[in-house]
Amino acid sequence: MKIANAALMVLLLAPSANLYAQLTCEIQTFDFVPPKIADGTIEVRSNAAQIIKDEIAVFEGNVTITTAESIIKANSANVRENGQRIQASGDVTYTDELLKVESLGIEANADIELLQLQSSEYQIKGINGRGGADLLSISRERGVMLEDVSFTTCPKGGEDWKIQASEISIKKGRPFGEAKHTRFYVGGVPVFYLPYFAFPITTGRQTGFLFPKIGSSSSTGIEYEQPFYWNIAPNLDTTIATRYMTNRGLQLKNEWRYLSEQHQGELQLEYLANDTDTESGDARYFYRFKHKGKLSDNWSITADISDISDNNYIVDLRSDYYNQADTHLYRQAGLSYFTENLDFSMFVRDFTIIGNFNDNYRALPEAKLSYSSDINSWLDFDLRSELAYFDNRLDNRPDALRVHVEPSLSIPYQRAWGELLAEVSILHTYYDQDLEGVGSTVLEETVERTLGQARLYGSLIFEREQKVGNDNYLVTFEPKAQYLYTSFQEQFNIGRYDTTALLTTFSNLFRGQEFTGLDRINDNNQFTVGATARIIDNNNREVLSASIGQILYLEDAKLQASQRLDNRSAIAAEFDWRVNRNWFLHTDVQVGTDTNKVERSSFSTEYRLAENKLIQVNHRYIRELSNEKIDQFGISASWPINDNWHWVGRYYRDFERSRTTESFMGIEYESCCWALRLTVQRHLATRFNNDGVRDIDDFDSGIALQFVFKGMGSQTNKVDMLRQGLFGYRQPFVLN
Repeated sequence: MKIANAALMVLLLAPSANLYAQLTCEIQTFDFVPPKIADGTIEVRSNAAQIIKDEIAVFEGNVTITTAESIIKANSANVRENGQRIQASGDVTYTDELLKVESLGIEANADIELLQLQSSEYQIKGINGRGGADLLSISRERGVMLEDVSFTTCPKGGEDWKIQASEISIKKGRPFGEAKHTRFYVGGVPVFYLPYFAFPITTGRQTGFLFPKIGSSSSTGIEYEQPFYWNIAPNLDTTIATRYMTNRGLQLKNEWRYLSEQHQGELQLEYLANDTDTESGDARYFYRFKHKGKLSDNWSITADISDISDNNYIVDLRSDYYNQADTHLYRQAGLSYFTENLDFSMFVRDFTIIGNFNDNYRALPEAKLSYSSDINSWLDFDLRSELAYFDNRLDNRPDALRVHVEPSLSIPYQRAWGELLAEVSILHTYYDQDLEGVGSTVLEETVERTLGQARLYGSLIFEREQKVGNDNYLVTFEPKAQYLYTSFQEQFNIGRYDTTALLTTFSNLFRGQEFTGLDRINDNNQFTVGATARIIDNNNREVLSASIGQILYLEDAKLQASQRLDNRSAIAAEFDWRVNRNWFLHTDVQVGTDTNKVERSSFSTEYRLAENKLIQVNHRYIRELSNEKIDQFGISASWPINDNWHWVGRYYRDFERSRTTESFMGIEYESCCWALRLTVQRHLATRFNNDGVRDIDDFDSGIALQFVFKGMGSQTNKVDMLRQGLFGYRQPFVLN
């Protein structure tokens, strides 16, 4: 009987494997101490006993039947065939290490390994799952069978919801159970019916229907999504889902996953044949393919390719992989080779552009080769090289071939107290630009650019132990300085293919370059100075980190794209402070030296008492970005009202435009076995018009209601409500 009972445990535990929230019903437990008797032995105790014709033993009054694995208590019991058959009746209780069953009667036959309990109520040790069954039978041939069975996680006498089935069976040798005529009840009222479904009873993946997803939004209307999982092979599966939306129609979604010893990947497909919410009713689609694999110990391949049918697909239909603020989808694949000294990669990089943005250049292909070697104990040699062909779909933009070679010699010196680095490099770049059809331009078909660069970098680490109260801390002060010289060559005759200006953050101060990519390399004759202070606790965790730095220009830049108004860069500073276990603070700021005004800043602080008890305040300021000023404030909160009610909210304000960009509120009532959520939201729609221009004045509003059977479905928590919407919730930063 022990193996069959284990199968029953899996059946009853399955719906409660992932609890919905932290508030749970009081667990009804029971004590069971395994009897200390030999296997195969049956011990019977009672107030009275009678043996009839040496065939039947009749026991009456406080009967206790004990085996090595279980205890049966009843008012009366008959034992036949030397303990091979047992019948018990009258307030029967069956208990083992996992299960307690109260029944009107029980029959056990050891010859055929059959156990039957009539009109039983079961309870599972350690969890809230419980229920009843008219007949519970466990046999060697049929497995586990429950007739007219119920299940709930609510306390006895407070069954706010329950599941009722006419029959549940688990057959021997099969990895899943079967349920027939299943009804879901809320407050005694049936709300959902399934004539048949199968459920796994092992940890292995099984083919079958998954729990449906039901929701609503102003864009899709009421929607119902029913996924079906197909376990094709141990290393191959797929999930096929139909999603019906009252505003838009029927959408098909498909996910394929594969895995081998050296490769893994997935393919997502979404297709809406006829969007009834659009005038044209055109088909809409999304696909994404992602692969990662090894060809050998040194060779590897990767791919990440996505595409959508139109600009508003993500806004209207949502996506599990992108959000409505994204403007580009990746389309790239590559091959890589690496050894201890050599790295090589070759990628094809493309983008799907969302909206009316200038079309990005595609790299078809982009190959990079890096080699490093120690010439001797104090001199290192490095070689960085690149070959790329840039292609643009627009006829008025040039295509180009770019070859870059950058050898360098360096003397690195590193110790526990700091480091010193001296480096000289030659940066040689060749361009072959296709200017046919471009029209009047200052670009030249062939350009060669050779620059020299010298760099001297040094940093020191001062540290001491500091006692604050009863705690010991390590306090460090790390000044650093760099001199950088880069020769000049004007580059107006070179197009911009992968180059844009960098922000003046503390980490970028010591790069020495003001641009990404290679199309613009600014001339330099400058000092960079900076310092970082840290406070580290006994667990080697940063409690506080503060950095500040600035570039001092010794002469004006000659490169047209890098003209400066002052002989100093903006002052860049960063500050992170874990005030205590509940308070966190982060800020970064750049102050212009010519105006002594803040050019960019961000601030975030969070007070967190628990996972679902937090308040976060954010502010972001940019004096000028694409001829616009950004001045935004936001606050997010999640806080319990009492034991059953919980509130979350989020509010974002644009001070520059004097308007609210997003407001969100959710309230939840939660008992120990069910929960009800109501969310109300208003935010910028961020849809694109027919010209591909994002509408920044249109708003969407929505109300959502969600009912949750606790003990069923995936694990979630109240902070999940804050992650919805336009901005969502993110922890402000993570310290080491």
